[in-house]
Amino acid sequence: TLPASRARRLRPGCVATASGIRAAHPGDIASMRAILAGHGEDAPALPGHPDVLGPYLRHLVDHHRVLVVDEGEGTAEPGDGMVGFGAVLDTGRCRMLSDLFVRKDRLGQGLGRALLAELFEDEPRRATFASADPRALPVYVRAGMTPLWINLYLVGSPVRLPAPGPGVATRAASADECSALELAWTGADRSVDHTFLAGTGEADVFVVELDGSPVAFGYARAKQVSEARQLDRLLVRPGAEPRGPILAALERAAGDGRVEACILGPNPILPLLLEAGFQVNDHDQYLASDPSIVDPARLLPNAGLL
Repeated sequence: TLPASRARRLRPGCVATASGIRAAHPGDIASMRAILAGHGEDAPALPGHPDVLGPYLRHLVDHHRVLVVDEGEGTAEPGDGMVGFGAVLDTGRCRMLSDLFVRKDRLGQGLGRALLAELFEDEPRRATFASADPRALPVYVRAGMTPLWINLYLVGSPVRLPAPGPGVATRAASADECSALELAWTGADRSVDHTFLAGTGEADVFVVELDGSPVAFGYARAKQVSEARQLDRLLVRPGAEPRGPILAALERAAGDGRVEACILGPNPILPLLLEAGFQVNDHDQYLASDPSIVDPARLLPNAGLL
């Protein structure tokens, strides 16, 4: 496979060839949200809270590859006949399936499998997070991905967590700095996604330092339907001890309240969080074609962007 820095970039406007499948447009986002709401994946924002889902879907449509199953040719508005959609992005290490949803009354008719084939094309390195719906896993396994570990969405207060350790501190940063760190550490150019993360949901962009040198970067934001803050994505430098930087990031993201984060099953921080009273809000399953795509000890992912 190509080195991460030379990985093939996806073309957002590439039109698929399967019948009824086409590239998404911004006018489709309302229909995409309706499908998500039907699965309990969208709800109105709490008063005073930002809409997070809308900007996320717009980012995927504008900068990555989103395909829809549209049976409404000739309808008045784009998306009127939409019965499913899926999205992928190139992380520099794999093609990540961000979303795959079919309208509930059309499940079990092969629409998801058709979308998946068009989205992944011939890319051998692929990954996704599968929901708890038991129908999802067989589809992804047949698409060449192996179930590797559970992901837990934990929420709690950091007050009972141990201190990050001597020399560990956080400071404000920019998307450009975080993007440069990821490029240096992994070879992956994720600049477009860094710009998005820095501009959504009252974001706080920061770097964790150890004795004055960057050891991790992260993004925290407000949530659409919860008072807790979200640690939206954290990457720890390869080879670095991850617990101190993760503890510092959770403390910063929480502020004076609670914080939610996606913790990959093998991460050594998991027992500390559970002992400190963090609760499991949700869970899903990480699948990939290659276990080396993700270092679960050093990544707290954004579930859609990896």
